Amino acid sequence: MEINELQKICKAVRRDIITSVTAAKSGHPGGSLSAVEILVALYFQEMKVDPGKPHWEARDRFVLSKGHAAPALYAVLAERGYFDPAELKKLRQLHSFLQGHPDAKKCPGVDASTGSLGQGISTAVGMALGAKLNGKGVRVYTLCGDGELQEGLVWEAAEAAAHYRLDNLTVLVDNNGLQIDGRNQDVMDVRDIAAKFAAFGFETIDVADGNDIVQVLAALDQPGQTGKPRMILCHTVKGKGVSFMENQAGWHGKAPNAEQCRQALQELEG
Repeated sequence: MEINELQKICKAVRRDIITSVTAAKSGHPGGSLSAVEILVALYFQEMKVDPGKPHWEARDRFVLSKGHAAPALYAVLAERGYFDPAELKKLRQLHSFLQGHPDAKKCPGVDASTGSLGQGISTAVGMALGAKLNGKGVRVYTLCGDGELQEGLVWEAAEAAAHYRLDNLTVLVDNNGLQIDGRNQDVMDVRDIAAKFAAFGFETIDVADGNDIVQVLAALDQPGQTGKPRMILCHTVKGKGVSFMENQAGWHGKAPNAEQCRQALQELEG
């Protein structure tokens, strides 16, 4: 797919995030907006998937370890054709399959239920190990938040991934620098993320602008090292695309009101 088409999809996904979270009157817009290019690159270019066969055994797997960014994942799945985009307006409603965190038993295209931070990457490691044992050539991708890296479970998973030589596993980190209580470095400094993963035995790739889909795709296209899992560190902007949300921790878990929604959509049309 051409880059300009992928960029158009990114804009559509951002609009979907804003409208769905506004309709729900709750949700997590900030970290959803920062992850858009990562998810679009995966689902529209990198991963082997078939929206018409969401349970296809040979598909690549994706685990949203930062499960609160579900509005972004749902928007990408809808734009990719897993379900009708009209369903996005039912986000967080009773009986909707689009709940506040992804539910693999209900939502088409969701490979793992997530929410509790640190558990998603651990699930992804198990999936990658299973795929290795089955010898089916399945690749596994997981997206973690930078604040999530404060969880000890993340590093237990990283240790296991390197120990089992899971070169079919890619961990992407949405490094927007903020979490619900403020700046990561003030809450609990995660320090040198790349150096940490490298110390655990990962190949590491740095993406200077994780909101530039060209750079994200270039990182994903790099050939991996045999016997090593890889970590792609994507430097992003929380709330990307909406001026009053950008780099504001307050928009981690707050829905815009009708006027703010109108302003955000107007900016995203530009």
